Amino acid sequence: MSRFKRGAKLDTMAGFRTEKTDSGVPLGLLKGARKSGQLNLSGRSLTEVPLSVWRLNVDPPEESKQSVSFSAEDRWWDQTDLTKLLLSNNQLTALSEDIRLLPALTTLDLHDNQLNSLPNALGELQELQKLSLSHNQLCVLPVEVCSLRNLRSLTLQQNLLDHVPEELGELESLEDLDLSNNRLTCLPNGLGRLYRLLKLDLSHNLLPCLPDSLNNMKNLRLLDCTHNQLTSVPVGLSELSSLEQLFLRHNRLRLLPQLHAPALKELHLGNNQIEVLEADQLSLLGSLMVLELRDNKLKVLPDQMSLLSALQRLDLTNNDISTLPNSVSLLPNLKILLLEGNPLRGIRREMLTVTHTHTHTHTCLCAEEPGTGGGDESTAMTLPSQARINLHAIQTLKTLDYSEKQAEVIPDDVFDAVAGQAVATAIFSKNRLRAAPPRLVELRGSVSDLQLAFNRLDHLSLEVCMLTQLTHLDLRNNQFSVLPEELEALTKLRCINLAYNRFKSFPEVLYHVVTLETVLLGNNQVGALDPALLCELKQLGTLDLANNDLLAVPPELGLCTSLRVLSLEGNPFRTPRAAIVSKGTDAVLEYLRSRIPT
Repeated sequence: MSRFKRGAKLDTMAGFRTEKTDSGVPLGLLKGARKSGQLNLSGRSLTEVPLSVWRLNVDPPEESKQSVSFSAEDRWWDQTDLTKLLLSNNQLTALSEDIRLLPALTTLDLHDNQLNSLPNALGELQELQKLSLSHNQLCVLPVEVCSLRNLRSLTLQQNLLDHVPEELGELESLEDLDLSNNRLTCLPNGLGRLYRLLKLDLSHNLLPCLPDSLNNMKNLRLLDCTHNQLTSVPVGLSELSSLEQLFLRHNRLRLLPQLHAPALKELHLGNNQIEVLEADQLSLLGSLMVLELRDNKLKVLPDQMSLLSALQRLDLTNNDISTLPNSVSLLPNLKILLLEGNPLRGIRREMLTVTHTHTHTHTCLCAEEPGTGGGDESTAMTLPSQARINLHAIQTLKTLDYSEKQAEVIPDDVFDAVAGQAVATAIFSKNRLRAAPPRLVELRGSVSDLQLAFNRLDHLSLEVCMLTQLTHLDLRNNQFSVLPEELEALTKLRCINLAYNRFKSFPEVLYHVVTLETVLLGNNQVGALDPALLCELKQLGTLDLANNDLLAVPPELGLCTSLRVLSLEGNPFRTPRAAIVSKGTDAVLEYLRSRIPT
C-alpha cells in the first residue's frame, strides 16, 4: 500500500521556492548581506526591524538547516560582518537594544521614520562613522550617542530637539553635523570641542545667540545659521581661519558682523535688519567673493566698497538704496550685481535684473557719453576694421571687450591685438553673431569669463567647449534650444546664464557639469527637469527657472539641499501656490519636501 494518501497533493517545488523569513524580509537579501556586508531595507513599510537582521552575523542562516553540502560561495561561516544598514523611509518608532549585535556597522541610515527614542546600545557601535537620523520625532538625543568616537557624520535635521547634550563635544572625529529644523534655543559650550568639524548646519531653529566656544573650530568651512533669532554673532568667529561660507539669512542682525576670517568666500546676510555698512567692517573682507544683502534696510553704500577687491557677486535686491557710489565700478572681479527692488535713480529698470561685468557696471554708474572711450587716447588703438580696442583694459584688467559693434563676425585684428596677452574676460555681447568666433580657442589657456549675450546664436561651437578655464559663461538673449555634450569638458564652470533663449527642458549636459553653482534659465520654455539629477549637482546654489512652462514642480526638487536661491515665478503650475512662492526659497523647498510620498 502506498504511503501517500490518495488525493494528497505533492509539492514538487519544495526546496526550490524563494522563501521569506517570518518578518517578510526575503532570505535572498539576508544571504546577499552576509556576502557584501551591506543590507538595504529602505522603503519597506517596516514598523519594526526583524530579529533576523539584528542576529544576521550571529545565527546560522536558514539554508544551513536544509542542506549539509555547500559550495564555496555558500559557506555562511565565512560571512562578512554587516557594515552598512539602510532602514530609511519606513515606519519605525523604536529600535531594539539588539542593535549591539552588529558591532561592525560603519553606516546606519534611519532617516524618514517615526523614531521617538534611541536605544542605549547605540553607543556600543564604536566603528560607526555615519549616522543619519533626520526626519524623525526625536525629542532627546541620548548621551550614549556622544561616545561614538569614530563618528564623522551626524544628521539630525527635522526632529523635535530643543537641546543637545554637553557631551556632544566628545565626538572627536565628527566632520559634518546637521541640527537644522529643530527647536533648539541654546547650544552647549562643549560644541566648541568639535575641532575636526568641517560643516555645521544650525538653520531653522530658535537660537538667540551662538556660544563663544565656536571659535575653537579651526577647521570649520561652512556655518549655516539661517532662520534663527540672532541679533549678533560672537566676535570669536573671526578666529575661524578655515571658514569659507557663512549663512546668516533670516535673523535679526542690524549690523554687518565684525569678521576677520581670511578664508571667507561667501557671506549671506539676506532678510535681516541691516541699515548701515561700515568701512572698518568691509576692510576685513578682502577675500570675499559673494556678498548677499538682499531684503535689508540699506539706504547708502560706503565709498569703501572698493575694498572688496575679490567680490564677484553682490546682491542688494529689495533695499532702500537710491544711489550707488562710483567705487562699485572699481570692483575688478564683479560679475553679478543685483539691484532689483531699490528706488535707484538714473539706472534703467531693465538693467537691474541682469548680470553685470566690471565694464558694464562702470558704464552704468559713470554714465559715460558715447564716444568718450572712458580712457586716455594713448590706451586705445584703431584697427583697420575701425574697431576700437582698449589696450589699457587688456593689459591691466585682462579684459577684451568687443561688444555693441553690431558685428556679424569678429575681425582677425581683434585677436591679433591680444596675441600673447593672458585675457581673463572676453566680451562679444550685443553683436549679430550667428556663431562663436573660431579664434576663441586661442584664449583657452587664460579666459575664465566669456560673454556672448544678445546675439543670434542657435548653436554652441566646439571652440567654446575647449575653453577649459571657463568659470562663467553668458549666453542669454540668443536662440539656443540645446547645448552640446562636449560642454561637459568645462570642468571649472561655475555659472551659466541661459536666460531668454528657446530651451524646452533643462539642458541634459548641465546635469553632468558638477562644478555648477549658478544656472540662470529664466524666460525660456522649460517644461521639464529631472530633480534626481539636479540633486547630484552638490554645489548648485542658485537656480532661476522663472517665466517658463513648468506645469508641475516635482516634490523631489525639495531634496536639493544645496539650493539657496530658487526662482519659480511666472510658471503655470498650480502648486506650490503663489503665497508660498512669495515667501522665498526656504519655504518652497520645505513645502516640496512635505509633498514627497512616503
